[in-house]
Amino acid sequence: MLKGLDIEFEAISINADETFSNTLKLEEVPEFLARKKSKSFQRDLLEKELLITADTVVILGEQILNKPRDKAEAKSMLSSLSGNTHRVITGVCLTSLKGQHSFRDETKVSFSQLNEAEIDYYLNHYKPYDKAGSYGIQEWIGYVAIDSMNGCFYNVMGLPLPKLYQALKTIKI
Repeated sequence: MLKGLDIEFEAISINADETFSNTLKLEEVPEFLARKKSKSFQRDLLEKELLITADTVVILGEQILNKPRDKAEAKSMLSSLSGNTHRVITGVCLTSLKGQHSFRDETKVSFSQLNEAEIDYYLNHYKPYDKAGSYGIQEWIGYVAIDSMNGCFYNVMGLPLPKLYQALKTIKI
């Protein structure tokens, strides 16, 4: 998604422990995890280098729907999202030698009622296992199941690009 902002970048993989305390408010979890990922970066930052880390969670009611462990859990998640409105919150952390700035963005997403055949179709034709809440808005299920959305589309994809762009304009690195 950063390519769309015409920003030069290098994608890296950071292996971070994604556990969090259950004393955190649900809304705080993605920003906490984005900061935690920045601490797991394996080398010192260079002058004029900026590390961007992010984490996205899906919240239905008072429950976080993480990435599903298997097909049964993915089916359960999609069934629970069906006919309901949930929140997608992405936390972003910007880290440089001069400091750190983090923020979060929230989008409310309403799903239409899905039948079992539609959920099975998605699970059999797409890969929901690396996605919070078991779905990708940019895939088939996003085309057929999203009734309405209040907030940033890109946030649901995992990075709130307009907010990130504004932050990048003001940050000192």
